[in-house]
Amino acid sequence: MERAGTIDKVGPPAEGSITVRCTSCGSTHLTRDYERGEVVCEECGLVLEEAMIDQGPEWRAFDSEQNEKRARTGAPSSLTIHDKGLSTDIGWRNRDTFGKSIPTRNRAQLYRLRKWQRRIRVSNATERNLAFALAEMDRIASALSLPRNVRETAAMIYRRAIHRNLIRGRSIEGVAAAALYGSCRQCNVPRTLDEIAGKSRISRKDIGRTYRFIARELRLNLVPTRPQDYLQRFCSELKLKGEVQGRANEILKQAMEQELTSGRGPTGVAAAAIYIASVQAGERRTQREVADVAGITEVTIRNRYKELTDRLELHLQI
Repeated sequence: MERAGTIDKVGPPAEGSITVRCTSCGSTHLTRDYERGEVVCEECGLVLEEAMIDQGPEWRAFDSEQNEKRARTGAPSSLTIHDKGLSTDIGWRNRDTFGKSIPTRNRAQLYRLRKWQRRIRVSNATERNLAFALAEMDRIASALSLPRNVRETAAMIYRRAIHRNLIRGRSIEGVAAAALYGSCRQCNVPRTLDEIAGKSRISRKDIGRTYRFIARELRLNLVPTRPQDYLQRFCSELKLKGEVQGRANEILKQAMEQELTSGRGPTGVAAAAIYIASVQAGERRTQREVADVAGITEVTIRNRYKELTDRLELHLQI
C-alpha cells in the first residue's frame, strides 16, 4: 500500500486474505481518503466507510532515532502560554537536522533568524500583555505549589478578562493575582488572599478589589470556601496523622450543624478544630505552630477554640 498525500489506494488482496469489494458494483478498486476519513469506490463513487480512524504507522520505537521518525505529534497546546504553544522555535544548538555543526559563516544569519523569531511570537500589545501576565501567574503558582489544572483555569480567566477589555486601567500583576485566586477557589484548591499577596508584588486589598470586579463582570459565581477545604493542607504541613484530620472534620461537621462557622473566617475555624483534634489525639501542636501554618494570629485561634469547646461541650486536658 503506497500513500499519496492523504490518500491510500487499496490494492489487490494478498493470497489467502479476504477480498474487499464495493457493495454496489463489486469493484476492488477502493481508495482511503485520510483527509475526509472515508473509503470510496473509484468505479462508482460509493462511500463504503466514513469517520474512519487513521491507525497510522507502528508506534513502537526501540531507540531515539526510531522515536523521532515515528512521532507524528508535538507538545499539547496549553493556555498557560500566550500563543498556546503552537508557534515554532529555533534552537540554540547551532546544528542542522542531521546533527552536523553549522558553518561559522552562517551563524550570524542564524542568530538574526532567532532574534526575529522571538520578536514575531509577540507581535502586538495584547500578546505582550498576555505573555507578561502568564509568566507572572506561573511564578506565583510555582511559589504556592499549585497544580496544573489551577494554572490552566487561571489562564482561561485572564484570557476572558482581556477579551472583555477588563484589564484597561488596572495593574497586570493585580489582575493576574486575582485570576489565580479565583482559579484556586474554582478548582477547590483554596489559598487565602494573604498567601497570594505574599508571593506577588500587589497588596491584599488591591487583589481583593480586583478579584471582586472580575468575578462580577465574568459571572464566576464562586461559592464561599469551607473550613474543611483547608484541613488536609494544614494537617499535612503540621505533620499530623490521618486520625487527627478525621477528628477535626467531625468537629467541623458538628460546628456547621450548630451554625458556629457562619460569619467566621474559614481558616480560623479550621485551625481551631485542628488544634482541638491534636490535643484529643495526643499529638498536641501549640497555638503558635497552628497559627503560623494557617496564616492567622493566636488570638483568633483562642477565640474560635473557646467558642467550639463551649458550644460543643468538648472537655480537654491542656
